[in-house]
Amino acid sequence: MRGLVIKNTGSWYTVKTDEGKVIESKVKGNFRLKGIRSTNPVAVGDRVAIATNQEGTAFITEIEDRKNYIVRKSPNLSKQSQILAANLDQTFLLVTVNHPQTSTTFIDRFLAGAEAYRVPVVLIFNKHDVLDDDELHYEQMMVNLYETIGYVCKEICATTGEGMEELMPLLKDKITLFSGNSGVGKSTLINQLLPGVHLKTGELSDAHDTGMHTTTFSEMLDVPGGGYLIDTPGIKGFGTFDIEPEELTSYFRDIFHFSKQCKFSNCTHTHEPGCAVRRAVEDHYIAESRYQSYLSMLEDKNENKYREAF
Repeated sequence: MRGLVIKNTGSWYTVKTDEGKVIESKVKGNFRLKGIRSTNPVAVGDRVAIATNQEGTAFITEIEDRKNYIVRKSPNLSKQSQILAANLDQTFLLVTVNHPQTSTTFIDRFLAGAEAYRVPVVLIFNKHDVLDDDELHYEQMMVNLYETIGYVCKEICATTGEGMEELMPLLKDKITLFSGNSGVGKSTLINQLLPGVHLKTGELSDAHDTGMHTTTFSEMLDVPGGGYLIDTPGIKGFGTFDIEPEELTSYFRDIFHFSKQCKFSNCTHTHEPGCAVRRAVEDHYIAESRYQSYLSMLEDKNENKYREAF
């Protein structure tokens, strides 16, 4: 029997079979050990084969080849990855300029990780109703930066519903992952888009202006008219996984564009003479924030550690 993994609660996976049945399933012990360096060998969005048992539950016996996935380094186990979701058509990355602040380093790391696994990203700028004039100006600068690089950006207010009419057509007949830091308003946005879901929403921590987890597991939700939306727990950091230094340039669109003009084909864009990328940074064709994000990801490989700060 084959089906789609629509929910992951840690030890159990909810599988919706091709016949429309919903069956709680587990991973067989030996299956978990087949060279999968992941804290969750099965992810929401996976197509799987299951074998049912007399209790009405099932064992997952096979994962079909994935089209793509979003993966990050496991926060606690540096040698392992955490797959956020698989077989995606796109990702909505929710960001906020303030309350809480999403760092450009976090955004750039997420974008590079998505580029590595060929997942298109739409940047959703939320909460502009609580920003002052300076913060609104900064948000507009960020939108201009990422649109210039080639990313679709949308400015919304999840609490009032502003901008929803632009998002709904993007979701139709697509499998869309929703991701972002804790506290950026994912659950509020999903409640606006899917009114019958009633996800729990949380307050920001007054002490640090950061979000607290309200979603504790990943779940695939039906979009009216066709498609799925995958809700995931908020993530504080995005440590990249299995990206080699020589590949990294191609996951930064703006840096890759100028890298073709570098004197050396294996230029790391850190110290080499005739580096077109560093010259483009100096001439403001590449944003300093993007270049610093690139350098921080280069350091990941050298330090072999998860950078919690981002």
